[in-house]
Amino acid sequence: MGSLLRIPVLLVLCIFFQSSACGQDVGTEPFGRSQGTTKARKPSQETETRFLLFKDKGDRQGCQLRLQSPETLQECGFNSSQPLVMVIHGWSVDGLLESWIWKMMGALKSQQSQPVNVGLVYWISLAYQHYAVAVRNTRIVGQEVAALLLWLEESVRFSRSKVHLIGYSLGAHVSGFAGSAMGGKHKIGRITGLDPAGPLFEGASPNDRLSPDDADFVDAIHTFTREHMGLSVGIKQPVAHYDFYPNGGSFQPGCHFLELYKHIAEHGLNAITQTIKCAHERSVHLFVDSLLHSGLQSTGFQCSDMDSFSQGLCLNCKRSRCNTMGYDIRRNRSGKSRRLFLITRAQSPFRVYHYQFKIQFTNQIEKPGEPTFTMSLLGTKGEMKKIPITLGEGIARNKTYSFLITLDKDIGQLIVIKFKWENSAVWTNVWNTVQTIMPWGMEPHYSGLILKTIWVKAGETQQRMTFCPENVEDLQLHPTQEKVFVKCELNSKRLKPKGR
Repeated sequence: MGSLLRIPVLLVLCIFFQSSACGQDVGTEPFGRSQGTTKARKPSQETETRFLLFKDKGDRQGCQLRLQSPETLQECGFNSSQPLVMVIHGWSVDGLLESWIWKMMGALKSQQSQPVNVGLVYWISLAYQHYAVAVRNTRIVGQEVAALLLWLEESVRFSRSKVHLIGYSLGAHVSGFAGSAMGGKHKIGRITGLDPAGPLFEGASPNDRLSPDDADFVDAIHTFTREHMGLSVGIKQPVAHYDFYPNGGSFQPGCHFLELYKHIAEHGLNAITQTIKCAHERSVHLFVDSLLHSGLQSTGFQCSDMDSFSQGLCLNCKRSRCNTMGYDIRRNRSGKSRRLFLITRAQSPFRVYHYQFKIQFTNQIEKPGEPTFTMSLLGTKGEMKKIPITLGEGIARNKTYSFLITLDKDIGQLIVIKFKWENSAVWTNVWNTVQTIMPWGMEPHYSGLILKTIWVKAGETQQRMTFCPENVEDLQLHPTQEKVFVKCELNSKRLKPKGR
């Protein structure tokens, strides 16, 4: 499976660079690093970058704002009392705007609780270039965006604190350059980077990429950081106050190259392109999803890496260690970037519910094979059956096993856990052999597992729960057997079952 993934990643990197590494010559110098912050330049009225304002969610034409032409503000319906959200697209393969832009525009315009001015930074002529050329153009476009915002500040006293730039891929770095070019003591309100581009930006200084210094609040969603030949489509390093890494950030569910046949049915001849950019563009759809499903906000949890998160070790919301991913993020700034992890579904709505489970066996078994368990969870709103659990080869005495389980639906408050040792040929043979050769009256070596307690923490509610066996007279768990655990409470160092 890993070898199959190398194919789309290599294709993406070839498309990104169109360079001699892939059989073509860019014919340009490498992207130069700048020293310090570049100030916004004073562009003429007509630039290659166009600023379009959209009046309603069905508008696909937009109305062009022209610098030094205040009449266009009224013509385009700009409301200075409302915030301004400007979307900035990324590098272009074909010179056309991608379809996600209209979904984003519609979702932003559908916000009835807080209406906003919705605009688009249309820099397609500068983005439809060899990748290295488009990279250099990001700084130019950023300066032009800053010039627009400064003009709004001067002409209609529009506060930069009410500006929110949403940049995808190269557009994320355009947003950063715009923010740093504003100058003055005050910064623009917010920048959101949607899988900020990695090639020629990974490892760059904060002045040469999106960084937390570019706005009062910066958040980023990383969805395609898988490396090939030392490069990744999306930047891996943190670039914001809150950096979200859904599913670890390296790749996304439903985007495997094996999904090509499904994409052919949906996109026809564009299926290969859609498959290749699926994980990269997932950042956009996660953000749009947060607008369309405001009642199903996804939560990310601060963690050092995905391995620790997969053990359920990071479901902690104290001291701003968790946050909502997407439009309604809580703007809690911190001194350094916070890396947040979460699991998502393969399609919208993307939210899942995170649970940490901890179990400890009071005896042990040898290693004739890897025991497999399942858990069925019963809550006040529903049930999830037979969730597979793998703890590794053998079971050690008094070792605490911690693991993460995610549910696609809200089952409410957890009230019952059914823990089952699933049937396997090797364990059945071992069990039958031991039962046969042991003399009557002697306890066999494989006398089953004893599991007295299951600890649970719900990430979304931060609720901690303890479960103990419903039948305390029969604690041994044998292959193919299922035990029922109910909520219990710690009282005088003894676990007492709660009423069901």
